[in-house]
Amino acid sequence: MSPGKPSALRFAAALGAAVALIPWTAHAGGGVTGGGNNVGDGQSAKGTRQGRNLGVETRIQTTVKGSPRSTKIGTLSPADSDWDPPACWYEPAYSPKEIEATVKAIRKIGFLGIGEVVGGVFDSYFKEGKPYKDYNLDKQGEGKFWAAAVDEKRKDEPEAKACDKLPFWVPDGQTPREPLAVSPEILAEYAYGQLPVPDTEVEMAPQGETKVNLPTWVWLDRARFKTVSVTASLPGTGLSATTTAKPLSLKIEPGTADAETYPASGECSFEEGRIGNPRAKGTPADTDPPCGVRYLRSSADAPYKLRATLTWQVTWTSTTGEGGKLPAGEFGTDQDVVVREIQSVNR
Repeated sequence: MSPGKPSALRFAAALGAAVALIPWTAHAGGGVTGGGNNVGDGQSAKGTRQGRNLGVETRIQTTVKGSPRSTKIGTLSPADSDWDPPACWYEPAYSPKEIEATVKAIRKIGFLGIGEVVGGVFDSYFKEGKPYKDYNLDKQGEGKFWAAAVDEKRKDEPEAKACDKLPFWVPDGQTPREPLAVSPEILAEYAYGQLPVPDTEVEMAPQGETKVNLPTWVWLDRARFKTVSVTASLPGTGLSATTTAKPLSLKIEPGTADAETYPASGECSFEEGRIGNPRAKGTPADTDPPCGVRYLRSSADAPYKLRATLTWQVTWTSTTGEGGKLPAGEFGTDQDVVVREIQSVNR
């Protein structure tokens, strides 16, 4: 390590203290406030604490199409346990003037002299040529310092700490050589985590209470389970991606080993645009359903917890022409089912 270059420990201690103390918005014309006002290019750069780093509150915007008609909404869990949408990424955040204004604001912190200490650390990084000189003010309007942003839903997860780099310079029109730099694919994966899906409450016949050894028909309400999509875009970059989820199949778990499912696999697939069929009036009680369950033992004092898990097929497209498949998602709901013995009358 060259003499005078700030050590990792010094950065960690100084950044942790200073960034924890001040929320800010840096303005291109100079000055820092705690609000979310626009900077000179029409975008805002609202600083945040990302662990012990100088991050930014994401500017990604989302719109939903096909929002489900349900009072109970959830988000998908990837069926592939080895994959998750990104918990953090890097996106264009600060102009040179904004970085300069931010460091000057930090220097004004009077508590225990923290401002001067931390300001000196940042000046070494952004001003004194290690690696940047004079906050890159001579490049104002030619690029941005990219900074770490975190998915608010996952901010407390260990994966959210993966973006630990200090803000780094990227000229306009260039893509940094950084796997977690925002891209159409990262926008699509972010949108995956924002997909609103209805709780998987199935229709049953009989509803709520059934009899031992008689089939219970199961189906989905077609009006509630439709294709849904989320478009994620980053203003000022031209980047946008749309992630779409389509109902694929329903898995039934009766809540007890003393049961049989229809079909035997417990997986009910889409047929003619729906999963399962309502039991028509006049259908004999012992008719096997295309999708359902038959309990072999009564539930006694406590109802069985029937779990219905819907698998959604997920794909994405983007403004750049990129696209493809993302891991299928799942969302399940438990429902109480009371199973009674069939009462017989002896004469």
